[in-house]
Amino acid sequence: MIEPDAIIAVACSIALVVLGLSFFLTVFRVVRGPTLPDRVLALDMLVGIAIGFIAVIAIKTGYTLYIDIAISLGLVGFLATVAFARFILARGTVGEQQPVDNSTVVSSGKPAGKGKSANKSKAKSKRPATTTSRKEAK
Repeated sequence: MIEPDAIIAVACSIALVVLGLSFFLTVFRVVRGPTLPDRVLALDMLVGIAIGFIAVIAIKTGYTLYIDIAISLGLVGFLATVAFARFILARGTVGEQQPVDNSTVVSSGKPAGKGKSANKSKAKSKRPATTTSRKEAK
């Protein structure tokens, strides 16, 4: 019969080889990725692969402190992915803004309709044509 330590050693070796291969393929996607979201997704995958490396090394060495490090890395990686996603969303909306025709759209973003409510919102949204600085006001 095969000893459990031998099975764990072989499984850890196979896992390290698979994780190493996936690491290099993911780095390739980070470098080559055609779009920014592809790169962000690949960076998130790198965090997952690093957690896998840490977990395999923790099993191989029997040192349980590595598990705490992997959990911390998972939390930081999640926050980084959320920050990148917000950056991508903010960047995408800025480039897609079109000039607004003020004759058909009022400040609330709704088309100007017939009636008193549309005229009231137009009157409220008017601003003075010139602004003065603090020095000029004194």
